[in-house]
Amino acid sequence: MKYRFIALIIPVLMFGCEGSNKESIQNSPKISEGFSENVKTVKPEPKIIEKEILLTGKVVTDPDKTINYSSLIDGVISKSNFKFGQYVKKGDTMLEIRSSELSRLDSELIIAGRNLESAELKFRNQMISEPEYLEAKTEVERLQSDIRLYGENKGSGVFSVKSPSDGFVIEKYGHTGTPFTAGESLFTVADISTVRIVANVYAGNLQYVEEGQDVELTSIAYPDRIFNGKINFLSQIFDPEDKTLKAHIDIPNKDLMLKPDMSMIVKVNAKEDIIMPSIPKEAIIFDNNRYFVVVRNSDYSIREISIHQNNSCVSYIGSGLDVNDNVVVTNQLLIYNELKGK
Repeated sequence: MKYRFIALIIPVLMFGCEGSNKESIQNSPKISEGFSENVKTVKPEPKIIEKEILLTGKVVTDPDKTINYSSLIDGVISKSNFKFGQYVKKGDTMLEIRSSELSRLDSELIIAGRNLESAELKFRNQMISEPEYLEAKTEVERLQSDIRLYGENKGSGVFSVKSPSDGFVIEKYGHTGTPFTAGESLFTVADISTVRIVANVYAGNLQYVEEGQDVELTSIAYPDRIFNGKINFLSQIFDPEDKTLKAHIDIPNKDLMLKPDMSMIVKVNAKEDIIMPSIPKEAIIFDNNRYFVVVRNSDYSIREISIHQNNSCVSYIGSGLDVNDNVVVTNQLLIYNELKGK
């Protein structure tokens, strides 16, 4: 990639206070030698411009670690043993359900079991053939298999539904006494030790976002915490509702700080093909709707500058600084006020 380098060499006295572009106050008696010894400076550093793109997003569960339980029959919840947001283990009893269809299957299983006992006795006494005995046995196994699809048979048409995996209950539908139909969801369990952040990429930012980019993620819940990730997937189809492409970032969540549906800010650093002088952002002084820095070369002076672009760490300088200038980065506001006579 070829980069364009913009170096701005400014004459020493290019402008003054009135209508010029630079003001300089030198040999100020107000700034003592002892104070100056502790003043730190930096030179403008040529850097490739990094454009910060901020995307909105939210936390969702990993689809590969999320299991939804949907009923295969009509029935009624006779008992609910869990709460929304609760942690459950695989095999924990979640619900007890009652269904006329399960009662029918239970009755059929009882009859089939009796038929099998009779067939086994007859087979031992050579009163029926082996295929006839195996047919009775197969019918019992079929009914047992069908019943296991619905849960553990508690008898009298009541079945207990177990959790299919370890995880947190992220969806709960209904409570004790709630009727349900076949195909209706009853609960969803998710392992959130890994989560996915789905970020919204608008058309104006599409040129800066691509798969494989490293990103930084923050949330208002943890303002001082930065989570690092990578764009694993970028959809090529715009969502018809919000007109955005969806970027997926999968990250570990072993401490469970990130919760499903939590809002996130996703920062993408996109490099442009331009190199410009840069200085720490905190060195800049904003006064009277203009931008200034304090320069310490042979003496202290004030420079008005123009800013091409900012990011969270540095400012890229459009004009007003020489690459050999020493820009003050400590106590610059105090020095500025002294030079201005404030």
